[in-house]
Amino acid sequence: MKLIRVKKNGKITVGALDEDQKIKIIDSIDDVSSENIEDLITNKINKIDIKKLETLEGEYKILPSVNKIGKIICVGLNYADHAAESGLTPPTEPMLFSKAITSISGAYDDITLPLLSKKTDWEVELGIVILKKTKNISETESESHIAGYTIVNDVSERHFQTEREGQFIKGKSHDTFCPIGPYLVTKNDVPDVNNLNLKLSVNQKLMQNGNTANLIFKPNFIVSYISQFMTLMPGDIIPTGTPAGVGNGMKPQQFLEKGDVVDLQIDFLGSQRQKII
Repeated sequence: MKLIRVKKNGKITVGALDEDQKIKIIDSIDDVSSENIEDLITNKINKIDIKKLETLEGEYKILPSVNKIGKIICVGLNYADHAAESGLTPPTEPMLFSKAITSISGAYDDITLPLLSKKTDWEVELGIVILKKTKNISETESESHIAGYTIVNDVSERHFQTEREGQFIKGKSHDTFCPIGPYLVTKNDVPDVNNLNLKLSVNQKLMQNGNTANLIFKPNFIVSYISQFMTLMPGDIIPTGTPAGVGNGMKPQQFLEKGDVVDLQIDFLGSQRQKII
């Protein structure tokens, strides 16, 4: 199921996308959040008949696909081609960093350039959504700890990230730097998470064109690996890395400017669009 959170007339509404790409209103669900995601995915959505639901009409705003997210743990340099364009050796273990939860925004919200921005960049990524409390699990157990998947744009200010000393979080955490959505897509609607095309365009020019088959560390391994170092909680988001084609890796380098429009898409997970302001 493709679950979507929208705001209509000042109220959060949860819907599901049907076969005709129409949003059907699920009145029995108030929200999709860290507080209810385990019960929702495990017990409730399988009982919903989308064909019997009313269609969402009129104007609405698409919200981040999960509410009350506790943390965002990212995996860096998880595509060999991206490591190469960055002039770095692919890691032998997942490289982890975080983004502040205040960076979260919706799939179609504007991206705001930081006041001192010099090198704001784009990164299309497959995002894992955690289903339940997860600690010290094996790779084979990971599947039962994943609620589903979503699109994440891991927007990054490279000057802050690599030239201002310290850790990556400084370049990753500006407000609006983590568009999530538009959908939370449950596992049964993703035929093979290890074979999804990812694309990103800036002003309709294709910049990134990759496939999750080229991930160095696959989603199930990533969840197990992170659980060795911290407890993952329901609703936590794990962006899994980006393929080649970021602005920082270009010659000459290219970064986002006011007025640019960024489009992202991943097979079965939908699409995003952000304007740079």
